[in-house]
Formats: sequence, C-alpha cells, structure tokens
Amino acid sequence: MPHDLNAIAAALAEARRHLTPIPPVTETSPGFDVASAYAVQEINTLRRLAAGERIVGRKIGLTSPAVQAQLGVDEPDYGMLFDVDDVSGAASISAAGLMQPKVEAEIAFVFGRPLQGANPSVEEVAAAIDYAVAAVEIVDSAIADWRIALADTVADNASGAKFALGSDRRKLSEVDLHLGGMEMCLDGRQVSVGVAAACLGNPLNATQWLAKKMAEVGRPLGAGDIVLSGALGPMCNARPGNEFTVNVQGFKPLRIAFE
Repeated sequence: MPHDLNAIAAALAEARRHLTPIPPVTETSPGFDVASAYAVQEINTLRRLAAGERIVGRKIGLTSPAVQAQLGVDEPDYGMLFDVDDVSGAASISAAGLMQPKVEAEIAFVFGRPLQGANPSVEEVAAAIDYAVAAVEIVDSAIADWRIALADTVADNASGAKFALGSDRRKLSEVDLHLGGMEMCLDGRQVSVGVAAACLGNPLNATQWLAKKMAEVGRPLGAGDIVLSGALGPMCNARPGNEFTVNVQGFKPLRIAFE
C-alpha cells in the first residue's frame, strides 16, 4: 500500500509547529524508505518557501563512517538551510522554541560562485568556495526520543533546526581540512573533540558529494550558498542556561548560549 507522503509531511510540520515530537515514521508507516523520505522533505521545503522563507544553503549529515555503519548506510544525507534558522551573532538562543536540541561543531563553506556541471571535482568545488568559517549546528528531531532510522531523519530535513556561523572568515589555504582539530566545551568543560578528517576524510569530500546530489535534484549550489559540511565530533545535548564554546583549529572561538 503506497504511503500518503503529504500526510507524513504534514505530521512532521505540525510536530515542529507545536513542539510535540511524533513516533518514528518508519514505525507508523512500515516500508517507508529513503526515496520517500526525500520526497517528504521536498514537500515541506516547498511549504516553507510558499510561506516566504528562503533557502540560504544546505546541511550535510551522516559524514562519519562510524555513524553510517550504525545506520547501515554508505553515504551521507542532506537537508535545507533556511534564512529564519540563521542565529549567527545572536546573544542567546531560546531553548523554548526547540524540542530536544543537540549541538555539534562543524566547518561551514560559503560559495563565491555557482558550481557548474553534474559531476564537479573536489578541486572545482574548492575553487567555487569563497571562504570557510567555524560553525555550530543545532539539530532537533521531530521524532520522539531521537529514535531515528535514516528515513526518519531525512524526512525531517535531516533533523535540522538552527545554525550559527562564526565571523572569522578564512581562505581554504589557511585551514587544515585534514588534521585540523576541534574542541567543544559546555560551561567550560570539554564535551566533544574531533578532527576535520572525521568528516569523510576532508569536509571538501562531503561538499563534493552534496554538490553532485544537488545537481541531481535540481537545486545546484549557487553563489552565496552556505554549506554545513558535517560534524567534526560527537553532538551534545543542549538545555536552558548552557553555554557552548567551539574551538576549531584556525578560527577564533565561537560561543553560543541557550536561555
């Protein structure tokens, strides 16, 4: 029996609107697969665009081979970044507007020009990037208790919620995209460490994968687009009163607080 993708999309949108997580779609709709999940994601993307929101970039998830192995997949996933979710420079973020947020540290790339062609090389991707910044992604799941399979998170816009970019811009030549380290501290206590190579060996590899996917689905990366290239270390739960400090090698510290 075919799935009602519009109904699934509406349930996820309502869950986020009312801050009430729902059971996993893969449990309530047996056989729900990744192709259907991307179709649901697109329905809600079009819904948000129709409401006046703008796509300002993309996010890449599942860039860790270890996490891929846990979920039984062999490639990352992606979601859209919307203008209303950019909290860069905010003094604090209201946790009341989120359900079960977690924080992860990344390197973000901002494109200076469009990417041409369906199969760009890593070198072509790098040449199209204007600069890199340290970034924090706040992920949040509309699925109760984060009980997600791959199709659940894909349908839920790859669990995307908010993001913050650092103001410290660097050319790619100024950043170690292989062995560059990351440390994330919560209220001064180290809670996550990692290295750029944790992101598919190099965040540019993940971005190349994304560029190919975006060409396939008709949403190619363009000038000004932001790409959150993937977590450099484990994510951490966020609660009101928490303050996170992210140190990515080559960048000034990035701080983000929750109220």
